Amino acid sequence: MQAYLKELESESIFILREIAAQFSNAVLLFSGGKDSILVSYLARKAFYPAPIPFKIMHVDTGHNFEETLTFRDEWVDYLKLDIIIASVQTAIDAGQVTEEKGYNASRNLLQTAVLLDYIEKYKFDAAIGGARRDEEKARAKERFFSHRDEFGQWNPKNQRAELWNIFNGKKAFGEHFRIFPISNWTELDVWEYLQAENVPLPSLYFSHEREMFYRGENLLTKSPFILMRPTETAQLMTVRFRTIGDISCTGGVVSNAKNIAEVIAELKISKTTERGTRADDQRSETAMEDRKKEGYF
Repeated sequence: MQAYLKELESESIFILREIAAQFSNAVLLFSGGKDSILVSYLARKAFYPAPIPFKIMHVDTGHNFEETLTFRDEWVDYLKLDIIIASVQTAIDAGQVTEEKGYNASRNLLQTAVLLDYIEKYKFDAAIGGARRDEEKARAKERFFSHRDEFGQWNPKNQRAELWNIFNGKKAFGEHFRIFPISNWTELDVWEYLQAENVPLPSLYFSHEREMFYRGENLLTKSPFILMRPTETAQLMTVRFRTIGDISCTGGVVSNAKNIAEVIAELKISKTTERGTRADDQRSETAMEDRKKEGYF
């Protein structure tokens, strides 16, 4: 492993140990994507041979890729953890959230209310995520320890200074923190580390054939969860995914990269950002920041 990756690993492990030291009931948020895989892998390293001291939770939209759910269950078994499934479908059935309708409908936004409900239900005082500062401009405003008020909301102007790796986890009753141990990693760093450590990943990240269709510049999966317009036609294409989320808003990229080395080679010449394939981030220029202020990941 290259020296700079060891430094990033060391920093993230230090932060994970700080979480264990400062919080009594932290939860590791797990999407099944490479970043949450990395964070959970680092957590295993941070406390091995002791078990990971955090609960693990997946906010399940009900519109996930089957490959993601299969990998999620296999990975949780590997980590020897019991997983909490926070179900968006259950919240819809209970009338807690209202599902969007129409061609651009997505359950991605509905995850916020479900996440906040489960944080309150289990009284979590910290929620650990895999966000990175290079993903999107709103992410770049985050600290490692990102304060949330009693309503789970984020105020980018109300963040604590983090000088000399000193993290302030003090909070009032009902408040909690979102904590991002891999904030200083880039997408390329994540891939190079996963390659060096030979960490398994969902097959969605690598080239495969799938029925896809274009909606504007987004390449979406033909699925019963997406209402296609009469003018939209699906065709079999060779693609992979750079992010893994709700099918309705997760775009693919045309690619022949069948392994991590080939993915890395692609990334080094790519002219688009990782979240440039996410339709939910394109609803407005401040889409991510607006969601985060309401309590999104």
